[in-house]
Amino acid sequence: MTAARPTGLAALLLFQLLLLLAAGGARAGDSATLAVLGFSADGGVFAFEEYGVQDGSGFPYANRYYIDTARDRFLPGTPIRVALRDEGASLEAARRQARDEGQAVIADAELARNRGHRAGWNAVTELSADPHRMRVNPRPVVPPIDAPLEFTLEELPMPQTGRCEPFGTTMGFRLLRIATEAGARTETVHEDGRVPQSRGCPLGYRLGGVQTFFPSGGAPVYAVLITIRQVGFEGPDHRWMAVTGTLPR
Repeated sequence: MTAARPTGLAALLLFQLLLLLAAGGARAGDSATLAVLGFSADGGVFAFEEYGVQDGSGFPYANRYYIDTARDRFLPGTPIRVALRDEGASLEAARRQARDEGQAVIADAELARNRGHRAGWNAVTELSADPHRMRVNPRPVVPPIDAPLEFTLEELPMPQTGRCEPFGTTMGFRLLRIATEAGARTETVHEDGRVPQSRGCPLGYRLGGVQTFFPSGGAPVYAVLITIRQVGFEGPDHRWMAVTGTLPR
């Protein structure tokens, strides 16, 4: 008796698993490039873009995320996701289409005027930094006039789903803002109860950066940028997400 051959989704999952187990240096997933677009003038919105070329398909993509900083929620009608299903299409064409659609949400010109401060940065290629802890001066004032801003990220094993089960443990995360002043308390700013489908099959996370903005007359805001390492077609892919919040004046 011969074993039945896997078909449909099972065949695709098996093929991807075999690719992940193949010789490490021969294949690699794609790492999206991050572009911080900026904040609205009042700090109520944070926006960023990720873009690149999909591994396996070769299709260019560009995704734009617009986040209500106080509620840590996407604005209505977003994210904007563009993937040009043509290997001959250019990455610039994908980015241009996403940019044009984004103008109806908030103009790039306003975001560019309010870029804020890149207070901390940790690229996916960085080997010497702690990928799960970041402590920064919130703005480039020396000597500092603000309390340090510190975050730690804890990876959390999540219940397996059928589509992700062949690839190992599905991971969520908890993000803590650490107390750095006397009398302050460490707080949980995000904790996964489940992993949304939009993250694919996440294998892990790392702190990618901290962007801050001090609007005129308003409360300062921050965005913690987090790299998601997820199952890709030819190897682990890296995508981006952000967790936002406000700081005391």
